[in-house]
Amino acid sequence: MIKKRRKLIIAPKKLLTSKTCLGLVFGLVLVGCSDDVGKVSLGLFTTKDVVIKANQDPILTGVTCHISHVEADLDFSDPSDMSIACRQTGEITAEHLAQIDRSKNGEVVFKESKSILFKSLKVRRIYDAENKTLIYLSYSTKESSGSHHHSLSTVPLYNTKAWQWALAQNVKN
Repeated sequence: MIKKRRKLIIAPKKLLTSKTCLGLVFGLVLVGCSDDVGKVSLGLFTTKDVVIKANQDPILTGVTCHISHVEADLDFSDPSDMSIACRQTGEITAEHLAQIDRSKNGEVVFKESKSILFKSLKVRRIYDAENKTLIYLSYSTKESSGSHHHSLSTVPLYNTKAWQWALAQNVKN
């Protein structure tokens, strides 16, 4: 009888160990699925990191924007600070440019929630027809420390397949 009790006691421990191992493996798989390009800790005694993400413009697939922002794992909201750098990483064609919103307001191309309190980080693409340049503006939708934090990056169309199209647009106007 004592042996049977031992087996009953040992079996749940093995099951618990198996569940723990399965949980750790699952956790590692999720970490590997992250779309972050980089993640830098802000210090040993903080839960805040600077996260760098690469986002390809959904219409102008030849443009990639790298956006860095502070991520606070144990806070209800992340800080509003961010930075953006966009570069041509592939072809930009006239067909692509014909599809974008060319109004003064442009259009939102990326959006990420930053808190449960309706704050988000948005990136808006604006076409500067006079200078034949794409402007990418990242900004916070909620005021923080008396400011709506924002950052700007530009991608000139010079030496792209869309350059002649951009020149022709100025002639029409």
